[in-house]
Amino acid sequence: MFQDTPIYSRLIAEHGDVPAQVRGEADRIHRHLTQVMRLPAPQRAPTPGPGLAHAAPAPGPGRSGAAP
Repeated sequence: MFQDTPIYSRLIAEHGDVPAQVRGEADRIHRHLTQVMRLPAPQRAPTPGPGLAHAAPAPGPGRSGAAP
């Protein structure tokens, strides 16, 4: 696009080809995300067992936790 302009050539000489580096990094991230998105979804956590299903709720603000 700008390769034929003197200012672009001077910037590349002074700072390196930053747009090419950014494109390369974006391509690398895109490939990585494509691989990650293809992984199967993690298994869901098991539901609480019978001992945990009837547990009393923790006391909230302003509650002492003592039975009325």
